[in-house]
Amino acid sequence: MASSPKVRRTTKPRDGVQNLPRFQKDAYARLLNQHQKGKFRSYLQELAKQQVEENTSTSVSRSVNVVNGRKKGNSDSSYSIESLSSHQNRHMADAYISLYTDKTSHQVTCTENQGMKHGMLEELHKAAAPKKVPSKQQHKRSEKDIKVCSSLVGSEEGDSQQLSCSCGEEQAKNKSKKKRSERKSEKKDKEACGPEAVPIIAGKSPNKNIRAPHTKAPKESLLQNNNEKGTKGGRGSWKQQFEQYMSTEDVFAGLKRGELIQGVLRINPKKYKEAFVPSPDGSADIFLDGVAARNRALNGDIVVVKVLPPEQWKAVNGDVNESTSANQMAPEAPDVIVKDHYNEDDEVIGKMKNVSLHDKAPTTTQPVKHASAFNISGSSSERAMQRTGKVVFIIEQKHSRAASGFLKFLPNKNFALFSPVDHRIPRVNVPLADCPADFISRPGDYENTLFICRITHWPADSNFAEGQLAKTLGQAGEIEPETEGIMTEYDVDFSEFSEEVLNCLPQNLPWSIPAHELCRRKDLRKECVFTIDPATARDLDDALSCKQLSDGNFEVGVHIADVSYFVEEGNVLDQIAGKRATSVYLVQKVIPMLPRLLCEELCSLNPLTDRLTFSVIWKLSPEGKILSEWFGRTVICSCIKMSYGHAQSMIEAPDKHFSAEELPPCSPDHSIHEIQEAILNLNNIAKQLRAQRFEGGALQLTQLKLSFTLDKESSMPQGCYVYQYQDSNKLVEEFMLLANMAAAHQIYRTYPELAILRRHPPPQSKMVDDLQEFCDQMGLDIDFSTSGGLHRSLNEDLGNDKYAAARKEVLTHMCSRAMQMASYFCTGALKDENSFSHYALNVPLYTHFTSPIRRYVDVIVHRLLAASLNCGPQLSLSVEEVHKLASYCNDRKTASKRVQELSSELFFALFVKECGPLDSEAMVMGVLDQSFDVLVLRYGVQKRIYCNSLEGLKAVHFCKVGKRPEMTLVWETGDHSKESIQQISIFTLLNVQLMADGAPMKYSVVLKRPSAL
Repeated sequence: MASSPKVRRTTKPRDGVQNLPRFQKDAYARLLNQHQKGKFRSYLQELAKQQVEENTSTSVSRSVNVVNGRKKGNSDSSYSIESLSSHQNRHMADAYISLYTDKTSHQVTCTENQGMKHGMLEELHKAAAPKKVPSKQQHKRSEKDIKVCSSLVGSEEGDSQQLSCSCGEEQAKNKSKKKRSERKSEKKDKEACGPEAVPIIAGKSPNKNIRAPHTKAPKESLLQNNNEKGTKGGRGSWKQQFEQYMSTEDVFAGLKRGELIQGVLRINPKKYKEAFVPSPDGSADIFLDGVAARNRALNGDIVVVKVLPPEQWKAVNGDVNESTSANQMAPEAPDVIVKDHYNEDDEVIGKMKNVSLHDKAPTTTQPVKHASAFNISGSSSERAMQRTGKVVFIIEQKHSRAASGFLKFLPNKNFALFSPVDHRIPRVNVPLADCPADFISRPGDYENTLFICRITHWPADSNFAEGQLAKTLGQAGEIEPETEGIMTEYDVDFSEFSEEVLNCLPQNLPWSIPAHELCRRKDLRKECVFTIDPATARDLDDALSCKQLSDGNFEVGVHIADVSYFVEEGNVLDQIAGKRATSVYLVQKVIPMLPRLLCEELCSLNPLTDRLTFSVIWKLSPEGKILSEWFGRTVICSCIKMSYGHAQSMIEAPDKHFSAEELPPCSPDHSIHEIQEAILNLNNIAKQLRAQRFEGGALQLTQLKLSFTLDKESSMPQGCYVYQYQDSNKLVEEFMLLANMAAAHQIYRTYPELAILRRHPPPQSKMVDDLQEFCDQMGLDIDFSTSGGLHRSLNEDLGNDKYAAARKEVLTHMCSRAMQMASYFCTGALKDENSFSHYALNVPLYTHFTSPIRRYVDVIVHRLLAASLNCGPQLSLSVEEVHKLASYCNDRKTASKRVQELSSELFFALFVKECGPLDSEAMVMGVLDQSFDVLVLRYGVQKRIYCNSLEGLKAVHFCKVGKRPEMTLVWETGDHSKESIQQISIFTLLNVQLMADGAPMKYSVVLKRPSAL
């Protein structure tokens, strides 16, 4: 059967079309219907076929090149709301859509790379544009600027009724938002489609894998399709096609010649059509505009990108470079020990993010009814240009291809539509056979049910991926189903350990240390050794000791659980530990890297129990100078399990005599006074070590962390608070850092090719320069020349009033965005020793040694240490294997960190729902053209406030003075002749209210109107 004709509409209607009276519009619709039939259609098909065969290498007219802009990387999301190309097109489409769908018997799709004579196209372009009707959200789970819609595939699986939606409701919504979209649509079409475009009609697609639908779609179905597709700019109503990937040979050749760029894809979680790949030279990221430019790659994938020609680069404005997260993500911080189950990196380093600081842009004023995310207009001379690109190859699919989401029943289809909660993931067609047995008969029963879906395939000729349902999680909005969905998406293995793994553990319980093992170790069981951990910790993997020597110096020991004794290299237990790579600490529970028998019993340094350890013992002067150092395998017996609170009480009251009732059970062999003296001596030495570190140029970007109090039975949040980082935390931190640095030097001296270390590159100079300019314009004297200078600036130059800490937090967040990530690496794979260093700690060598119960890298470091000291076998791994292991552990650490963040967000949203609305002060930490980010001071959370969500707001004025963004809010008052003005800029203090959204596990922060109104 012949394919139906394929039409691309123009973005600029002919003069006078928008003003046609009704009878003329009807005539145009009838003319279109005639053109779609009989000999005329056959003639068009034959002509298109000839031109494809004869002129594939010939340049076509300017208008055809513009329409083919999608191939050049300017396509938008296949599941996104788009605007029509111009004000005139929208009026024309509104007039023609009902007649057009009534007359047309075939779905209209577009064809790429096909040209036609301009005259014939002009004959038909007047009726080619479908009506733009925005899709309504199926689930209110996204930020307000993210609209989840889709254009349907043009194959048989993607025609009528792919999505169900009330046409009447959508038309009403479209009418109310009509004016709001006009400015945005005009600008986007100018950028994406060029100054002018004409429709393309072709009878046949050159892609033989694309099939035209063979069944006639009813009027209601076509109307519904147009509503669901959310057409815009002449693109959304036709099938999105992805480019075929380049061959492996061409990719590697292009990378070698420098024509292609390899990097990690980051998709903006707030604007999922925007993605970024870091530039190898440290300049601004390469911008990928739309889903087509990503070419089926997902967040975190390692991709190869081709940079587009300069004429397709994007003008940079206030929010163009806003990058993910990752990760989404809140900025991280590196290599500071905060033993509340975060890695040592979690206090100093940020993910590589672009700071939204760009060149001067003119002031813009927008009524609130037009409020949306739009780029600020301005001449090209006033705006920098950002390189754009497209994905041409996926090196490695780092994303799990799993997602949690909801099912949508599609009548007359043999598949259902899966809509992920994360809008960066495409919607997926899943077989009905995977769905619950009664899903077809009772689809409404599953509207609020979370499912897990795994993508199995994403065809190049389809907007929708294909996949399979893996599991039914439960009701959305409940802690456990939501948590399981998060863990599955980030590929966290939370299954029970198999019998084969458990058989690797000691079977004769209770276990005791064999006599022959005691003979091989230094016996420290009579020493005063103790642990300091969070009160709820069960996996105690480090202990401390300190005794004063007769010469006035101190013998200080750090004793780490000897996990490598129980986890033999190469066995099944070692394999599963390597696969998990890290424990994952959720708000309500821990997903352990090792079986609980090891984590909480045999390896955990529980009090009053003999335990195997790996120790480093120094002789230190009272000033913290290292006089000697010893490494070796030991056995200890901890005399007490201290919490940070207990240790802090002793530090704050050095002269107090603590009773046994005030502390946990203590060994009778050591008095409370002895333990208190040890803690006070450790604290004094730690202060000396800390001062020396920062005087030597170390940097610490400590960020706020939210903690919860949970109901013991239900695990529901009863309260939340900002975690306080105290002297007891700093005490433990200093000696863990010292032990990690000592271990790094020991293994690198012995194994210069096999050592696994941790490096932290300096921040990217371009981003630091931008941040320096911003701070100068804000009147902030911040020294970005060195890590030490930055640390001093953040701790000395922000005032001493009650909001100084908030200003420091805001500036710390901005600085973290310029930082690169710390990462594990194999010394044999990185030849330049100068690149081994750790920028934040300002040390040449660093590794992780102190947490082997929860980090697999530490287990490898223990094995290298044992081999270097001739108290363990040689490591059997090659340089290449250690390099791959380091890279994998980097990935799992990033995923674990993100899961922890999402778990905290989940519980906080539930807390707001149960206890809200909540009032708090907030400080502005970022300003965009129609929104601004705030730090909620009471809870330490960061949230974006959208101007179009503020009741009573009349207009928004935005401008940038250099790199300093400023916003003016114009509020309505009771007196219509008067207005109230509110200024918004970085560090502005506001009053906000946190309240639950309609969607499960979501909350909003709303700006409270000034009290003067």
